[in-house]
Amino acid sequence: MYLVHRDFKKRTVTIRVTDLEDLWYLSHIIDVGDLVRGKTTRKIRIGDGENAKVAKKTLTLTIEAETIEIDSTATCLRINGKVKEAPEDVPRESYHALSLEMDSEFTLEKVQWLAYQKQKLEEAASGRETYLLCLFDREEALFALAKKSGYEVLANLQGDVTKKGDFGTAKTDFQQEIIKAINEYALRYNPSTIIIASPAFYKEDLFKKITNPQLKAKIVLAVCSAIDKSALDEVMKRPELAAVLKSSRLRREKIVVDELLSAISKDQLAVYGWKEVQRAIAAGAVSKLLLTDHYFQQRRAEQSYAELDQGMKKVDELQGEIHLLSSEEETGKKVDGLGGIAALLRYKLEW
Repeated sequence: MYLVHRDFKKRTVTIRVTDLEDLWYLSHIIDVGDLVRGKTTRKIRIGDGENAKVAKKTLTLTIEAETIEIDSTATCLRINGKVKEAPEDVPRESYHALSLEMDSEFTLEKVQWLAYQKQKLEEAASGRETYLLCLFDREEALFALAKKSGYEVLANLQGDVTKKGDFGTAKTDFQQEIIKAINEYALRYNPSTIIIASPAFYKEDLFKKITNPQLKAKIVLAVCSAIDKSALDEVMKRPELAAVLKSSRLRREKIVVDELLSAISKDQLAVYGWKEVQRAIAAGAVSKLLLTDHYFQQRRAEQSYAELDQGMKKVDELQGEIHLLSSEEETGKKVDGLGGIAALLRYKLEW
């Protein structure tokens, strides 16, 4: 995402979509009632009576958003609403849908920008942080990309090696196969950091065999207890990665969800489910509000978003944090299991 122009005093930003991940961010930044202005095509009636013709015309419209939806291919964000500003041949208050795709440029105007929305905007507009993860042991390896929108598993490798206790000759050098794959993925995706994790000493052994100095400069070593997708979360939370991943959304989400689950298990400073969270918000007790994109979209679909929006604004006004989680990731799935919304509290409430 590229911020062409921003003026929060006038409550407007102009944005260019540069990555499909931007659509996920925008689907949560754009609210019902926001004004969205951009280029679009619309069928225009030319002439009157029997000689009238209908032609497609490219023009610039401003609409007031009513529905915000990512299409099934995840390549287009459709914003539908009533036309507020347009050329003379477009009726005001008629409905139109703006489609945001790769390279789309548009202006967004809000009545109020919340702190978390500005944060999400800056996060999406910052340099792309892509992490290549390689989790392996002596028999298997898992490769994945950790991006702002979650994990993408690239490959699972099985090594053709001798089993423990078998003193025969190894059929292949599995670590060299792993190094070859790391080289190929590094060239293809140009990750900012390469995280190599393993149980025991395997990672140090493999690191010594890597001869490319540019590749070695990007590598950080970590510990993992398993070689599967669930272990990706474990690796991203490792303390040895704290400095490298300090700006990683995935890491922040995992830490705050773990904090929530720990507080719930101890029956301490946490609540979940809308009724309990709403009471905590009203009492000014929420320090961190967690909700999933599934819950967020569900409230919009049920026409009950305004109540949630007011609650989020109050949390924001009282300097609380708002964490919007992807339901596609483990962190989001855990919060969905709690009703889609939960909160960490400043102090314990007596109900």
